[in-house]
Amino acid sequence: MQPGIKVFAPASVGNAAVGFDVMGFALEQPGDEITVRFSDTPGLRITLISGAQGKLPYDPLKNTAGFAALKLLEHLGETGRGIEMELHKKMPIGSGLGSSAASAVAGVMAINELLKRPLEKKDLLPFALQGEYLASGGWHADNVAPSLMGGLVLIRDNETMDFHRLPMPRGIYATVIYPHVEVLTKDARSILSDAVPLKKFIQQSANMGSFIIGLYNSDISLIGRSLQDVIIEPQRARLIPHFYEVKEAVMKAGALGCSISGAGPSIFALSANSLIAEEVGEAMKRVYAQAKIEHDLYISPINQEGAIKC
Repeated sequence: MQPGIKVFAPASVGNAAVGFDVMGFALEQPGDEITVRFSDTPGLRITLISGAQGKLPYDPLKNTAGFAALKLLEHLGETGRGIEMELHKKMPIGSGLGSSAASAVAGVMAINELLKRPLEKKDLLPFALQGEYLASGGWHADNVAPSLMGGLVLIRDNETMDFHRLPMPRGIYATVIYPHVEVLTKDARSILSDAVPLKKFIQQSANMGSFIIGLYNSDISLIGRSLQDVIIEPQRARLIPHFYEVKEAVMKAGALGCSISGAGPSIFALSANSLIAEEVGEAMKRVYAQAKIEHDLYISPINQEGAIKC
C-alpha cells in the first residue's frame, strides 16, 4: 500500500448569532480526517468510512467529500488519476456543527495536497462548496469558508464567494454543547418566515455592525452586547429542547453571548477566557443532565488555521 496524505478539517459554528448564512467561525475540535493515496486503479474510490454508523455512501458522486474531490479533479483534468480515499468522521452528523462542510473541505484539501498543491488554499473554496451543496442543498459558505480558512469569516456574497476574515480578540473561547436530539436542516429552514419586521431588521443590522466593530476594537463588552439574534433564534429555539434554560444558565455563568450553532441542535456560547468557557460548559451540561438528554461538550479557542495537513 502506498503512503497516504492525511488532512484534518474542523467543525464550525455557522451564523455566529448575528450573521445568518453569511458568518461563521472554526473550532479546534471536533472535525473530520481524510486520507488519500495514489492507486493503480483509475478514478477516485472511497475505500473506508469510519465513525459514520453506516450513514454515508461510498459512491463518490453521492458522498460530500468524494463529490467535492471529483469537482476539483475535473477542474485539474485529473479524473483518470487513480486515488483511494478514506473518510474518518470524528464529529457528529446533523449536529449543526458543519459536518458536511468539514468532509467537503477535507476532501478537496487532501486531493490538493496529494497533487502537490496546484491551487492556493483559498481557491479550493468553490469545490468544497459544491460538496456542501450536495449534502445541504444550500449554496452557503458560512461553514465551508471557516472550516477551510480558519478564523471568523464574513461572506459578503455567497454566489461570488466574496469572503473576508474578521479579527478575533485574543483569549476568546467557544463552548458548544450538542444534545443528542435530531433537528433536520430542511425543517429548521422550513419554519423560517420570509417576512422580517422592520424593527427587528434594524436591531439585527445594528447588532451585526456593532459586533464587527467590537471585533476590530477588541471591545469585549461591545461584542457581548451585540451577540443577540432577534430574527432566526426566536423561530428555531422551539426545535431545541431546553434551549432557553441553557441560554439563561450560560449567561449567568459569565458568557458574552449564546445562540444556536447553524441549524441546531448544538448551542454555542462565546466567553472572554478559557476559565469562563469551562464554567459555561458545566452550566450547559447541568441542564441536559437534569433533563436526562445525552450530550457532547466541546470547549475550544477560535481555530485560526482551518484545514491542515496532519
